[in-house]
Amino acid sequence: MLTTQPFDDDHLHEECGVFGIFGHPEAAAHTALGLHALQHRGQEAAGLVTFDGRQFHHHRGLGHVEDNFGNEAVIRKLKGTSAVGHVRYSTTGETLLRNVQPLFAEMEFGGLALGHNGNLTNAMALRRQLVRRGCLFQSTTDTEVIIHLIAISLYSTVEERLIDALRQVEGAYSLVALTPDSVIGVRDPLGIRPLCLGRMEKGWVLASESCAFDIVGAEFVRDVEPGEIVILSADGVRSLKPFAKVPSRFCVFEYIYFARPDSQVEGISVYGVRTRIGAELARESGVEADLVVPVPDSGVPAAIGYAAEAGIPFELGIIRNHYVGRTFIQPTDSSRHTGVKMKHNANRAVLEGKRVVLVDDSIVRGTTSRKIVEMVRQAGATEVHMRISSPPTTHSCYFGIDTPERSKLLAARHDVAGMAKLIGVDSLAFISLDGLYRAVGEPGRAIGEPHFCDACFTGDYPVRPTDHLDNESEAEQMSVLTEDIG
Repeated sequence: MLTTQPFDDDHLHEECGVFGIFGHPEAAAHTALGLHALQHRGQEAAGLVTFDGRQFHHHRGLGHVEDNFGNEAVIRKLKGTSAVGHVRYSTTGETLLRNVQPLFAEMEFGGLALGHNGNLTNAMALRRQLVRRGCLFQSTTDTEVIIHLIAISLYSTVEERLIDALRQVEGAYSLVALTPDSVIGVRDPLGIRPLCLGRMEKGWVLASESCAFDIVGAEFVRDVEPGEIVILSADGVRSLKPFAKVPSRFCVFEYIYFARPDSQVEGISVYGVRTRIGAELARESGVEADLVVPVPDSGVPAAIGYAAEAGIPFELGIIRNHYVGRTFIQPTDSSRHTGVKMKHNANRAVLEGKRVVLVDDSIVRGTTSRKIVEMVRQAGATEVHMRISSPPTTHSCYFGIDTPERSKLLAARHDVAGMAKLIGVDSLAFISLDGLYRAVGEPGRAIGEPHFCDACFTGDYPVRPTDHLDNESEAEQMSVLTEDIG
């Protein structure tokens, strides 16, 4: 079943990040740098595929980008002027090399490498149909479903085959694909997951977030539009919009937590949104206190906004150890307390004798929040008030986010007062849904159609999660999910 990591079980996790480049003599090196900037979107594996005009080259491995591409000899072997790359965060079970993307296949038209951020909500149904037709699957990713649909399509060009395949899938996807002639980027018609286009002096680039452009010296051009296919080739940039237009439902959690604060997403500064969320929190649920303390690192921008609006000093009352690797992760409840202390430590000199407002981005299970509150109290805080920069997470995500089944979500089982008691705080408050929308620049969810996917807070899924809800309870279906959802 889906699990979060013990150190971060009060956070949701992004699944993947993608990067593509066309027409640059150092395509592999720039792709590796772009993936490094997107490392926060996936820390378990990384892969890169290039094309040199004659053949494809690839390198995939478990671990961080630096582990796989920090060796110059590896980069030298990845020849070519076009490339696509992928960083992965798996959701269940063992991390397997066969699931590391980009996936590669030889097609009738030539080779194709494909990297995917998101989740197809009808992947299991499609997979069963493809297996009955004789398709042989080499991985357990839903991304491979797209590969097979392209392979069996009766259309002639790669663009037509891709469109044919995507007309059959449901859910969320941002894709980068490498062919002998092009690099292709695609967003699903709802635009749930991000993808943007950039320009370099030599070549064009695609990335999940604009922060990846900064590291390679690329200029941000624009976001790829929902339902748009962007083709980078020797002829420049070509755009196709083959799908019926529907209202956009971009994932609002990108603004709350997933995207890097220095990214521009859908034309909006992520850092700006997070500070405005903090200010909204202070207006909605202010409390008398001596200090505003972020739970690092994700709570920092919202805490800055809260402190500025409330007129309360901002202090680093919790210090994060950035050098804790996954080697130390121990998935038993008895080891979680040690795990939290390894990653976070209270700054007694700041906290002792103070009334503290703790600001964090979300509460999922509640385990880590409880340990952090205990830590702050043990450091001498006289009162601990927690403020959360997202509404309560009451529903599982099926669109590319690592989420526990609903029965393990604290907010699905308790009201706010019950959650506060379990976590051990003097008070607990979440930003309202309308407050969140205001911070992003929308008037509110109740006014017209929602502009974002906020299903984890509301249960309003923009696409029915077919595989997960048909014929079985959520918990039963979640337990048979495939090993990785790209």
